[in-house]
Order: sequence, then structure tokens, then C-alpha cells
Amino acid sequence: MNPKRCAACKYLRRRCPKDCIFSPYFPPGDPDKFACIHRIYGAGNVSKMLQQLPVQTRAEAVESLSFEAKCRVEDPVYGCVGIISLLQTEIQKTQTLLARTQAEIAVAQAKHSQNPS
Repeated sequence: MNPKRCAACKYLRRRCPKDCIFSPYFPPGDPDKFACIHRIYGAGNVSKMLQQLPVQTRAEAVESLSFEAKCRVEDPVYGCVGIISLLQTEIQKTQTLLARTQAEIAVAQAKHSQNPS
């Protein structure tokens, strides 16, 4: 067994070739990252996706796939869309609160300007 195999090759129980597409993005110390991605997307699909991307964008794509896969494992129905929905709701509530506070400030300033004592 090669101790320098990437997490993907370890998970798939295969040798890690020198030109392994997974090696730069799935270090041996983080096997859960690949396991989660593999569970949702499959190794073949991830390999195809990475091969179609320019090398400089692959790391970001792997991080995105990892985040989306973790969200899908935690919430199989909504995945990361559930998080987005919660954040949008929180933004709307905060915007409403901000508008209300700005209106109260405007009322207080108007009262203060009418009554300069």
C-alpha cells in the first residue's frame, strides 16, 4: 500500500497514479471530504467534471461540490437551497427592521426639528 495515496484512491481502494485527477484536491488526511462527494455525485462524474474544467478553477469547484454534498447529506430534500432560503428570509427580516428603524429616526428628527428647545 502506498502511504501517499490521495483520499479518493484510498476510498476507492485503488492505486493512486502520478497523474491522478483527485490527488491535488483530496489529500490523504481528509477522507470524509471525498466520501461525501462520492456519495452524492459518484467518482466518475466528479472526475469528468474536473477534467472539463481549467486547472485554475478545479480547486474552487471541488470546494463547491464538497459544500453542496455536505448540505445534501445533512438535508436530503433541500440541500444548500434550504440554507439559501433561510438566509433570504433573514435578509428580508433585517431589511424590514432597518426600514422601521430608519422611519423611527426620521420621526424623531422631525419632532426634534419642530421643537428645538
